[in-house]
Amino acid sequence: MEPRRDAHRAPLAGRRSAVGRRVRGALPGLVLVPGRRSDAVAVASAVEPVPRDVVVLGGDGSVHRLLQELHDQRLLPATVGLVPAGTGNDLARSAGIPLEPQDAAPVAATGRPAPRGLLLDDTGGVVVNAVHAGVGAEATASAGEVKGVLGKAAYAVGALRAGLTTRGWHLRVVVVDGRTVADGSEPVLMVTLALGSSVGGGTRVAPTARPDDGLAEVVLARGTSAIARTSFARDLRKGRHTRRRDVTVTRGQEVLVEAVGPQDAFHVSVDGDVPPGRIRRRTWRVEPDAWRLRVPTAPPATVPPSP
Repeated sequence: MEPRRDAHRAPLAGRRSAVGRRVRGALPGLVLVPGRRSDAVAVASAVEPVPRDVVVLGGDGSVHRLLQELHDQRLLPATVGLVPAGTGNDLARSAGIPLEPQDAAPVAATGRPAPRGLLLDDTGGVVVNAVHAGVGAEATASAGEVKGVLGKAAYAVGALRAGLTTRGWHLRVVVVDGRTVADGSEPVLMVTLALGSSVGGGTRVAPTARPDDGLAEVVLARGTSAIARTSFARDLRKGRHTRRRDVTVTRGQEVLVEAVGPQDAFHVSVDGDVPPGRIRRRTWRVEPDAWRLRVPTAPPATVPPSP
Protein backbone atom coordinates (compact mmCIF):
# COMPACT_ATOMS: atom_id res chain seq x y z
CA MET A 1 0.00 0.00 0.00
CA GLU A 2 2.83 2.41 0.80
CA PRO A 3 4.21 2.58 -2.77
CA ARG A 4 0.76 3.56 -4.03
CA ARG A 5 0.43 6.27 -1.40
CA ASP A 6 3.86 7.66 -2.25
CA ALA A 7 3.02 7.53 -5.94
CA HIS A 8 -0.01 9.70 -5.26
CA ARG A 9 1.88 12.19 -3.13
CA ALA A 10 4.76 12.74 -5.56
CA PRO A 11 2.61 14.26 -8.34
CA LEU A 12 0.68 16.26 -5.72
CA ALA A 13 3.90 17.71 -4.32
CA GLY A 14 5.10 18.55 -7.81
CA ARG A 15 1.80 20.24 -8.64
CA ARG A 16 1.94 22.32 -5.45
CA SER A 17 5.50 23.39 -6.26
CA ALA A 18 4.44 24.49 -9.73
CA VAL A 19 1.44 26.33 -8.32
CA GLY A 20 3.67 27.94 -5.71
CA ARG A 21 6.00 29.29 -8.39
CA ARG A 22 3.06 30.80 -10.29
CA VAL A 23 1.58 32.31 -7.14
CA ARG A 24 4.88 33.86 -6.09
CA GLY A 25 5.09 35.53 -9.47
CA ALA A 26 1.53 36.84 -9.19
CA LEU A 27 1.82 38.04 -5.59
CA PRO A 28 5.10 39.96 -5.23
CA GLY A 29 5.89 41.22 -1.75
CA LEU A 30 3.43 38.96 0.09
CA VAL A 31 4.31 36.23 2.55
CA LEU A 32 3.52 32.82 1.04
CA VAL A 33 2.93 30.23 3.75
CA PRO A 34 3.61 26.62 2.73
CA GLY A 35 0.71 24.25 3.07
CA ARG A 36 2.38 21.02 4.15
CA ARG A 37 1.88 19.82 7.72
CA SER A 38 5.64 19.30 8.12
CA ASP A 39 6.31 23.01 7.55
CA ALA A 40 5.38 24.19 11.05
CA VAL A 41 8.72 25.98 11.46
CA ALA A 42 8.30 27.69 8.11
CA VAL A 43 4.78 28.77 9.09
CA ALA A 44 6.05 30.21 12.37
CA SER A 45 8.84 32.15 10.66
CA ALA A 46 6.54 33.30 7.85
CA VAL A 47 4.12 35.02 10.20
CA GLU A 48 6.83 36.91 12.10
CA PRO A 49 6.80 39.86 9.67
CA VAL A 50 3.03 40.40 9.96
CA PRO A 51 1.41 43.06 9.48
CA ARG A 52 2.17 42.18 5.87
CA ASP A 53 -0.66 40.20 4.32
CA VAL A 54 -0.25 36.45 4.40
CA VAL A 55 -1.20 34.11 1.55
CA VAL A 56 -1.75 30.40 2.15
CA LEU A 57 -1.18 27.87 -0.62
CA GLY A 58 -3.10 24.84 0.62
CA GLY A 59 -6.42 23.69 2.04
CA ASP A 60 -8.43 24.06 5.23
CA GLY A 61 -5.75 22.34 7.30
CA SER A 62 -3.12 24.76 6.03
CA VAL A 63 -5.23 27.77 7.01
CA HIS A 64 -5.88 26.11 10.36
CA ARG A 65 -2.15 25.74 11.06
CA LEU A 66 -1.49 29.35 10.09
CA LEU A 67 -4.27 30.76 12.27
CA GLN A 68 -3.22 28.54 15.17
CA GLU A 69 0.27 30.05 14.92
CA LEU A 70 -1.10 33.58 14.63
CA HIS A 71 -3.34 32.96 17.64
CA ASP A 72 -0.48 31.51 19.68
CA GLN A 73 1.70 34.53 18.85
CA ARG A 74 -1.19 36.93 19.57
CA LEU A 75 -1.03 38.31 16.03
CA LEU A 76 -4.76 38.12 15.33
CA PRO A 77 -6.69 39.68 13.73
CA ALA A 78 -4.83 39.33 10.44
CA THR A 79 -5.81 39.36 6.78
CA VAL A 80 -5.24 36.09 4.92
CA GLY A 81 -5.39 35.28 1.24
CA LEU A 82 -6.04 31.70 0.13
CA VAL A 83 -4.95 29.87 -3.01
CA PRO A 84 -6.72 26.48 -2.73
CA ALA A 85 -4.41 23.48 -3.11
CA GLY A 86 -5.90 21.05 -0.61
CA THR A 87 -8.09 17.96 -0.86
CA GLY A 88 -11.53 19.31 0.04
CA ASN A 89 -11.02 23.10 -0.04
CA ASP A 90 -14.28 23.69 1.84
CA LEU A 91 -13.18 27.07 3.16
CA ALA A 92 -12.63 28.31 -0.39
CA ARG A 93 -15.91 26.78 -1.59
CA SER A 94 -18.02 28.41 1.08
CA ALA A 95 -16.32 31.79 0.58
CA GLY A 96 -16.72 31.73 -3.21
CA ILE A 97 -12.94 31.71 -3.81
CA PRO A 98 -12.08 30.19 -7.21
CA LEU A 99 -10.62 26.70 -6.98
CA GLU A 100 -8.19 27.19 -9.87
CA PRO A 101 -4.90 28.70 -8.62
CA GLN A 102 -4.55 31.18 -11.49
CA ASP A 103 -8.03 32.53 -10.71
CA ALA A 104 -7.58 32.47 -6.93
CA ALA A 105 -4.25 34.33 -6.87
CA PRO A 106 -5.68 37.79 -7.72
CA VAL A 107 -8.39 37.31 -5.08
CA ALA A 108 -5.73 36.32 -2.53
CA ALA A 109 -3.84 39.53 -3.31
CA THR A 110 -6.54 42.16 -3.71
CA GLY A 111 -9.85 40.60 -2.69
CA ARG A 112 -12.22 42.15 -0.18
CA PRO A 113 -11.18 41.40 3.45
CA ALA A 114 -14.24 39.65 4.91
CA PRO A 115 -14.41 39.34 8.72
CA ARG A 116 -14.72 35.77 10.00
CA GLY A 117 -15.01 34.14 13.39
CA LEU A 118 -12.95 31.37 14.91
CA LEU A 119 -13.92 28.61 17.29
CA LEU A 120 -11.54 28.43 20.26
CA ASP A 121 -11.48 25.38 22.52
CA ASP A 122 -10.60 25.23 26.20
CA THR A 123 -7.06 24.02 25.43
CA GLY A 124 -6.22 26.96 23.16
CA GLY A 125 -6.91 25.17 19.88
CA VAL A 126 -8.57 26.98 16.98
CA VAL A 127 -11.20 25.78 14.50
CA VAL A 128 -11.49 27.59 11.18
CA ASN A 129 -14.32 25.71 9.46
CA ALA A 130 -15.80 22.80 11.44
CA VAL A 131 -15.16 20.36 14.26
CA HIS A 132 -16.84 16.94 14.60
CA ALA A 133 -17.27 14.40 17.36
CA GLY A 134 -18.70 10.95 16.77
CA VAL A 135 -19.02 9.31 13.38
CA GLY A 136 -17.76 12.41 11.53
CA ALA A 137 -14.46 12.26 13.41
CA GLU A 138 -14.21 8.50 12.99
CA ALA A 139 -14.84 8.98 9.26
CA THR A 140 -12.03 11.52 9.03
CA ALA A 141 -9.69 9.27 11.02
CA SER A 142 -10.48 6.39 8.66
CA ALA A 143 -10.11 8.68 5.66
CA GLY A 144 -6.64 9.66 6.84
CA GLU A 145 -5.52 6.07 6.40
CA VAL A 146 -6.33 6.14 2.67
CA LYS A 147 -6.20 9.86 1.85
CA GLY A 148 -2.80 9.60 0.16
CA VAL A 149 -4.15 6.92 -2.17
CA LEU A 150 -7.72 8.04 -2.82
CA GLY A 151 -7.62 11.83 -2.50
CA LYS A 152 -11.11 13.36 -2.21
CA ALA A 153 -12.75 9.92 -2.35
CA ALA A 154 -11.06 9.08 0.96
CA TYR A 155 -13.71 10.91 3.03
CA ALA A 156 -16.51 8.88 1.44
CA VAL A 157 -14.62 5.64 2.11
CA GLY A 158 -13.92 6.71 5.69
CA ALA A 159 -17.55 7.68 6.25
CA LEU A 160 -18.72 4.32 4.94
CA ARG A 161 -16.30 2.42 7.16
CA ALA A 162 -17.24 4.44 10.25
CA GLY A 163 -20.96 4.26 9.49
CA LEU A 164 -20.90 0.50 9.24
CA THR A 165 -19.10 -0.06 12.53
CA THR A 166 -20.22 2.62 15.00
CA ARG A 167 -22.88 2.12 17.67
CA GLY A 168 -22.90 5.69 18.89
CA TRP A 169 -21.66 7.61 21.92
CA HIS A 170 -23.51 8.77 25.03
CA LEU A 171 -22.70 12.48 24.99
CA ARG A 172 -23.98 15.55 26.78
CA VAL A 173 -24.19 18.52 24.44
CA VAL A 174 -25.01 21.83 26.12
CA VAL A 175 -25.14 25.33 24.63
CA VAL A 176 -23.77 28.02 26.94
CA ASP A 177 -27.16 29.61 27.64
CA GLY A 178 -28.24 26.36 29.31
CA ARG A 179 -30.00 24.66 26.41
CA THR A 180 -29.35 20.92 26.57
CA VAL A 181 -29.21 19.55 23.05
CA ALA A 182 -28.43 16.01 24.27
CA ASP A 183 -28.52 14.82 27.89
CA GLY A 184 -26.48 11.65 27.40
CA SER A 185 -29.31 9.22 28.04
CA GLU A 186 -29.40 8.06 24.41
CA PRO A 187 -26.50 7.40 22.04
CA VAL A 188 -25.51 10.08 19.57
CA LEU A 189 -24.25 9.37 16.08
CA MET A 190 -22.54 12.69 15.37
CA VAL A 191 -22.08 16.22 16.68
CA THR A 192 -20.79 18.97 14.40
CA LEU A 193 -19.98 22.56 15.32
CA ALA A 194 -19.56 24.59 12.16
CA LEU A 195 -18.72 28.10 11.07
CA GLY A 196 -18.67 27.08 7.40
CA SER A 197 -21.39 25.20 5.59
CA SER A 198 -19.49 22.26 4.07
CA VAL A 199 -16.90 19.60 4.84
CA GLY A 200 -15.24 16.77 2.95
CA GLY A 201 -15.10 18.55 -0.41
CA GLY A 202 -18.58 20.05 -0.54
CA THR A 203 -20.79 17.97 1.79
CA ARG A 204 -23.15 20.62 3.22
CA VAL A 205 -23.22 19.42 6.80
CA ALA A 206 -24.38 22.80 8.20
CA PRO A 207 -26.23 24.47 5.33
CA THR A 208 -27.15 27.69 7.13
CA ALA A 209 -23.87 28.25 9.00
CA ARG A 210 -22.31 31.69 8.63
CA PRO A 211 -18.72 32.53 9.56
CA ASP A 212 -19.50 36.18 10.30
CA ASP A 213 -22.48 36.15 12.66
CA GLY A 214 -20.70 35.24 15.90
CA LEU A 215 -22.47 31.88 16.25
CA ALA A 216 -21.62 28.26 15.55
CA GLU A 217 -24.17 25.99 13.92
CA VAL A 218 -24.62 22.81 15.97
CA VAL A 219 -25.84 19.72 14.11
CA LEU A 220 -26.61 16.64 16.22
CA ALA A 221 -27.67 13.29 14.75
CA ARG A 222 -29.20 10.67 17.06
CA GLY A 223 -30.08 7.73 14.82
CA THR A 224 -27.64 4.90 15.55
CA SER A 225 -29.43 1.82 14.21
CA ALA A 226 -28.08 0.28 11.02
CA ILE A 227 -31.04 1.59 9.02
CA ALA A 228 -30.79 5.06 10.56
CA ARG A 229 -27.05 5.27 9.91
CA THR A 230 -27.47 4.27 6.29
CA SER A 231 -30.33 6.67 5.62
CA PHE A 232 -28.55 9.50 7.45
CA ALA A 233 -25.46 9.03 5.28
CA ARG A 234 -27.64 9.15 2.18
CA ASP A 235 -29.47 12.28 3.33
CA LEU A 236 -26.22 13.97 4.38
CA ARG A 237 -24.76 13.34 0.95
CA LYS A 238 -27.84 14.92 -0.65
CA GLY A 239 -27.93 17.85 1.78
CA ARG A 240 -31.32 17.02 3.29
CA HIS A 241 -30.26 15.52 6.63
CA THR A 242 -31.38 18.59 8.60
CA ARG A 243 -35.02 17.73 7.77
CA ARG A 244 -34.81 14.42 9.64
CA ARG A 245 -36.63 13.89 12.94
CA ASP A 246 -33.51 12.37 14.49
CA VAL A 247 -31.40 15.45 13.68
CA THR A 248 -31.36 18.62 15.79
CA VAL A 249 -29.94 21.88 14.48
CA THR A 250 -29.33 24.84 16.76
CA ARG A 251 -26.90 27.72 17.12
CA GLY A 252 -24.81 29.06 19.95
CA GLN A 253 -21.75 31.04 20.94
CA GLU A 254 -20.34 28.42 23.32
CA VAL A 255 -20.92 24.66 23.30
CA LEU A 256 -19.89 21.87 25.68
CA VAL A 257 -19.53 18.26 24.50
CA GLU A 258 -18.96 15.72 27.27
CA ALA A 259 -18.80 11.92 27.39
CA VAL A 260 -21.09 10.32 29.98
CA GLY A 261 -18.68 7.47 30.69
CA PRO A 262 -15.10 6.49 29.84
CA GLN A 263 -16.35 4.14 27.13
CA ASP A 264 -17.86 7.16 25.36
CA ALA A 265 -14.58 9.06 25.00
CA PHE A 266 -14.45 10.47 21.50
CA HIS A 267 -12.12 11.57 18.73
CA VAL A 268 -12.49 15.08 17.34
CA SER A 269 -11.90 16.07 13.74
CA VAL A 270 -10.69 19.67 13.52
CA ASP A 271 -10.69 21.20 10.04
CA GLY A 272 -10.11 17.77 8.52
CA ASP A 273 -7.37 16.59 10.90
CA VAL A 274 -7.84 14.20 13.83
CA PRO A 275 -5.48 14.81 16.78
CA PRO A 276 -4.23 11.63 18.46
CA GLY A 277 -6.20 10.17 21.34
CA ARG A 278 -9.78 10.36 22.58
CA ILE A 279 -11.12 12.95 24.98
CA ARG A 280 -13.89 13.03 27.59
CA ARG A 281 -14.84 16.70 27.55
CA ARG A 282 -14.30 19.84 25.47
CA THR A 283 -15.82 23.30 25.24
CA TRP A 284 -15.70 25.52 22.16
CA ARG A 285 -16.64 29.20 21.98
CA VAL A 286 -16.90 31.54 19.01
CA GLU A 287 -14.47 34.43 18.83
CA PRO A 288 -16.22 36.87 16.46
CA ASP A 289 -14.29 38.85 13.84
CA ALA A 290 -11.07 37.04 14.77
CA TRP A 291 -9.51 37.27 11.29
CA ARG A 292 -10.21 38.36 7.73
CA LEU A 293 -10.23 36.25 4.57
CA ARG A 294 -9.81 37.87 1.16
CA VAL A 295 -12.83 36.99 -0.97
CA PRO A 296 -14.07 38.09 -4.41
CA THR A 297 -15.21 41.71 -4.41
CA ALA A 298 -18.54 40.72 -5.95
CA PRO A 299 -19.48 37.51 -4.10
CA PRO A 300 -20.16 34.75 -6.66
CA ALA A 301 -22.40 31.76 -6.12
CA THR A 302 -20.96 29.19 -3.71
CA VAL A 303 -18.75 26.68 -5.52
CA PRO A 304 -20.71 23.42 -5.84
CA PRO A 305 -19.46 20.08 -4.51
CA SER A 306 -17.19 18.00 -6.67
CA PRO A 307 -19.03 15.20 -8.51
